[in-house]
Parts: sequence; structure tokens; C-alpha cells
Amino acid sequence: MNIKAGLLSGFIATLALSSVMIIKASMGLMPDLNAIKMLAGMMHAPLIMGWVAHFMIGTVIWGLLFAFLVNKLPGSIIARALMFSVGAWLMMMIGPMPMAGAGLFGLNIGIMAPIATLILHLIWGLILGLAYEKFTQQ
Repeated sequence: MNIKAGLLSGFIATLALSSVMIIKASMGLMPDLNAIKMLAGMMHAPLIMGWVAHFMIGTVIWGLLFAFLVNKLPGSIIARALMFSVGAWLMMMIGPMPMAGAGLFGLNIGIMAPIATLILHLIWGLILGLAYEKFTQQ
């Protein structure tokens, strides 16, 4: 298990995902789908704490878990990371989304919520895999 590669890759992927989320918000696309606001609301905390939680989840929890599981998944590192990102998306859809009041799979927000979040997670997974592959090359 390469802890350093997992943490760095998780951070870079979360940074990329965050950039896409900011661009999405600035374009006015799906304004009700704001994971940072949802996280902050769940914690009854300021928005900055939503960002902190977002980076902790993407970097520490998912980054370390990917480093632990990467050699147990089939396919290339990129394929493994994409599979892993779908798993992370699924966990978000059945855990935090309902807890934040968005309903199972975020369907209270609309049918596009699960699709948009899946696309965001696949972007995250692609960057995670590319970074992890780069950090673990000998």
C-alpha cells in the first residue's frame, strides 16, 4: 500500500473535482446540487467547513482507501480508479445525499442529480488513477 501516493492522488483528484464544481456553479448549472453546501448543512457549520470536509473525504478517506484497494481490483490503474469512483459515488448516493435531504440518489433535486454526480465522480476517478499511476511509477 502506497499511502503517500494515495493521499497525493486523492488531493489532486479532489482539487480537480472542486474546480469542475466551481465552474459548474459559476455557469448556473444545477444550482440545487451543491455538495459543499450539503456537507456544511449536515454539520450545521459554515461553508468553509463543508470545503474542509470535502477535501478530507476526497483526500484522506477515499485516497487512503484507494491505495489500500488498488491492487485488489482488476484492470489497469485507470480502470481500477474509475471502478473505485463509481463505488464512492454509490456511497454518496445512499448515505450523505439522503442525510442532506436530497433523497436517495439525490432524486429530490431532480433526475439529473445522480447523472451529474456520477460524471463528477468519474472525472475524480480518472484524475485519481492518472495521478496514482504517475506517483507509483518506478
